[in-house]
Amino acid sequence: MKRTFSALILLALCGQALAWSKQGHQLVGELAERELSPAALAEVRRLLEGEPNPTLAGVSVWADEIRAESRTTGNPLGELSSRWHYVNFPGEGCDYQPARDCPGGNCVIGAINAQAAILADRSRSDEDRRNALKFVVHFVGDAHQPMHAGFAHDRGGNNFQVNYRGKARPEGQGTNLHGVWDYWILQSAGLDNAGYVEKLLRSPVPADPAIDALNPALAWTLESCRLIASEQAYPPKRRRNLGDAYLDKHRPTAERRIRQAGDRLARLINDALAP
Repeated sequence: MKRTFSALILLALCGQALAWSKQGHQLVGELAERELSPAALAEVRRLLEGEPNPTLAGVSVWADEIRAESRTTGNPLGELSSRWHYVNFPGEGCDYQPARDCPGGNCVIGAINAQAAILADRSRSDEDRRNALKFVVHFVGDAHQPMHAGFAHDRGGNNFQVNYRGKARPEGQGTNLHGVWDYWILQSAGLDNAGYVEKLLRSPVPADPAIDALNPALAWTLESCRLIASEQAYPPKRRRNLGDAYLDKHRPTAERRIRQAGDRLARLINDALAP
C-alpha cells in the first residue's frame, strides 16, 4: 500500500537513523536483482530459499535488524558487525589509512571485501554464504550513503543536530544530519518502492569511474566522503534549521547513489557467483 507523504515523513522523523532507510536499501536490492546474470540469480535464489522474502530487497535490511537485536538480546553477529556499516575519517578530509580508519577490517570497506570473498567461496557452508550475501547487499548500500563515509568528530552527522521545519512538520522537528540523509531525502519524494524503482530505471546508470578500481569498495566509499564537501551536505554556515529546499536540492544526488549502488551490487554478485 502506498504511504502518504506525511506518513513517510513522520516515520522518518520517529525512526532510528541506521543506513539509508528501509526503502533505500530495498531499492538497491531490487535494482541489483534485475541486473543479475541467470547463473547468479539461480544461486541467489538457492541461498535465500527459506527466507521470509527470498529476494535481495527482502534481505536488504537484515544487517540493521541483527544490529538492533544485539542491543536488546545480545545477538553476537549483530554486535560483531556493528562497525561494518560505516567508516569515519579524522578531520574533514577523505584521506584513507586502513590501519587507522579500518583496523582489523572493521569498517564498511573491509566488510564488503571480506563478505564478498565468503560469498564467492563455494567451500564455505550455505549459512556462511547466505549471511555474506545479506551483508553484501546491505553494506554496498551503506557505502553509497555519504554520511556513512563521514567524519569522526560528529560520527558521520549523527551528532550534528538539526531542526526540520517544512510542509510535513510546520511546527518543526529535531533530528540529525545523518538521519536527514538516511530517511528524509528519499522518503519525502512520496513514492512507494515500485514507483521509485520505475523512476530510477528511467534514468541511465551513471558512468562508473570506479569500474576498474583495484578496491571498488574503497573507491565507492571515497566517492561518498567527497560528496559531503562537493554537495555542501552540511548546511551553509552550519545553520541548524532545514526546510524542504534542502531535501529537494540533495534528492537527485541521493537517487543517483541508489542507482549506482544497485548497478555495482549486481556486478559484485555476478562476479562472486560466476560459474
